[in-house]
Amino acid sequence: MNEGAASRIPGLRRGFRFQWEPVQNCHVLLYPEGMVKLNDSAGAILEKVDGQRNVELIVASLELKFPDESNLGADVLDFLKDAVQRHWIEWL
Repeated sequence: MNEGAASRIPGLRRGFRFQWEPVQNCHVLLYPEGMVKLNDSAGAILEKVDGQRNVELIVASLELKFPDESNLGADVLDFLKDAVQRHWIEWL
């Protein structure tokens, strides 16, 4: 991961809310027009997206939580880029 990408700070877009949904038994993104069910990986990443932490801190936090996983930096950055394209998050 390059230094420029590592220092970027993602945040949920206005109108989106991240939460655990017991009925769905998964994390979801709620927005005025609907809901997105998230898989475990997406939920773990978005749980760290608070508009304060940059990508490097998010990856470091996930590496502590999942020490047996490798190449988390690239996977997290790929997910965040996809989430931006889906208009779930934005770079602050």
